Amino acid sequence: MQAKNKTQPLDDSVVDFIESQPEKRRPDCYQLIDFFKEVTGQKPVMWGKSMVGFGKYHYVYDSGREGDMFLAGFSPRKQALTIYVMAGFGNSDIMSRLGKFKTGKSCLYVKKLEDIEMDVLKELTEHSIAVINKKYPG
Repeated sequence: MQAKNKTQPLDDSVVDFIESQPEKRRPDCYQLIDFFKEVTGQKPVMWGKSMVGFGKYHYVYDSGREGDMFLAGFSPRKQALTIYVMAGFGNSDIMSRLGKFKTGKSCLYVKKLEDIEMDVLKELTEHSIAVINKKYPG
């Protein structure tokens, strides 16, 4: 039997979670909530205890592992805001215009939102959602 994905949507309050963050981090969190609501057309949902996700897709890997994950989202971590770009960062044109950041596999690490261009983040997020929806239709 395959292991269940640890990251699951919860009924926890997104506002309570944001309000529990350091005061200096909250404005960026609320800005990201507005941003992702606009880009995805979805409401924010807590995924696990520390991630705010928007939308949902069902994935099936070649290995047979499958599960659900959010299309786009973020987590206010201690070192940086982590913005999840589920399709990764293959579009170098977009990335070259984004601003000051670091990346992981599907994580964009930003110290503060003013370090990046929000219109370019919108382009990156829309591109990521299109890639995911094409790869995992339905």
